[in-house]
Amino acid sequence: MKRTLALLTVAALGLALAQVRVGIAFDAGGKSDRSFNQSAWEGAQRAVKDFKIQLFDFEPADPSQVGQGIRKFAEEGFDLVIGVGFANEPAITANAKEFKDVKFAVVDAVPGEGKLPNAVGLVFREHEGSFLVGYIAGKMSRTGVVGFIGGMDIPLIHKFEAGYRAGAMYAFKEDGIQGKVIAQYVGNTPAAWNDPAKAKEIAASQVRQGADIIYAAAGGSGLGLIDYVKQTKCLKEGGNIRFVRKADPYAKVPKYPEYAKACGAGTTPLFFIGVDANQNYLGDTDNNPKTLNHGLTSMMKRVDVAVYEVIKSVVQKTFKGGVREFGLANNGVAYALDEYNKVLIPASVVSRLELLKREILAGKIKVPEK
Repeated sequence: MKRTLALLTVAALGLALAQVRVGIAFDAGGKSDRSFNQSAWEGAQRAVKDFKIQLFDFEPADPSQVGQGIRKFAEEGFDLVIGVGFANEPAITANAKEFKDVKFAVVDAVPGEGKLPNAVGLVFREHEGSFLVGYIAGKMSRTGVVGFIGGMDIPLIHKFEAGYRAGAMYAFKEDGIQGKVIAQYVGNTPAAWNDPAKAKEIAASQVRQGADIIYAAAGGSGLGLIDYVKQTKCLKEGGNIRFVRKADPYAKVPKYPEYAKACGAGTTPLFFIGVDANQNYLGDTDNNPKTLNHGLTSMMKRVDVAVYEVIKSVVQKTFKGGVREFGLANNGVAYALDEYNKVLIPASVVSRLELLKREILAGKIKVPEK
């Protein structure tokens, strides 16, 4: 009996020692940014539940610390080290070259030009998902003016803007509307990912120009847009602001009490479009998804799926270096439709979106990347 217990103890110890250890280093904004980083964290948490891995994380206190933590994970011989965000790429590449027995992954960049057998880049076709939410914006805008707020002014975020602009203009053209897309960026340094005050200023400027729907691809800065939309609530017709759609598409949507009090005739609701994670719920002002919600939809960039899949590949010993791409074809990007916004988007628009997805996948619609 004692010998059996001893063998079980040794077996249990061996299992513990063999447990996969994963280290995840976040970008500026941290794992609670309700957007990009949080999506990655949720994917890692799901992997903990499904695969019983050991998970450790590093959050930078400020943008200058991005990239730190990666070497510590590598030195301790972790099975997998993940860098969330392109700013982590230099550290991932350098450590992958030095610690060849450790596997590495980076979101939104390709380490070592895709030539390192122990490192993989997890990249996305953001323009495809942005086209779909742009189409929704173009179809649902009463003013014919929609906005875009980018975080850092870089090629990656230009993909979001290009897809969104193309989708909105496609919808405007379909309806015979001379529409307009206004685009501005928070900044050109990593601080642009975590400056909600600046994003709020940009949102106010775009609304003054007539934008009634604004899409932010700005990380934590996007929370400034959401706050502005919920505080301002509606846009009043008059002056330079006119409604190109005379029929109110939200007339039958029940309004929450504060909205009904603040906004009356000659107004239309303001909406934000979320990004990365499903942020629709952030537009709910009265804990009642059946009343007007200010989150029109979200462009879901499935960072959670990418992180989960790369952890799974290490657990199942199928990891490959190089590049893994996530887009419409493998559910890597999508638009969000849930209890918070299903009353805002007509069934006819949803059906049209499904057709557009098929046309994009078939190559009939070429979505621009810049």
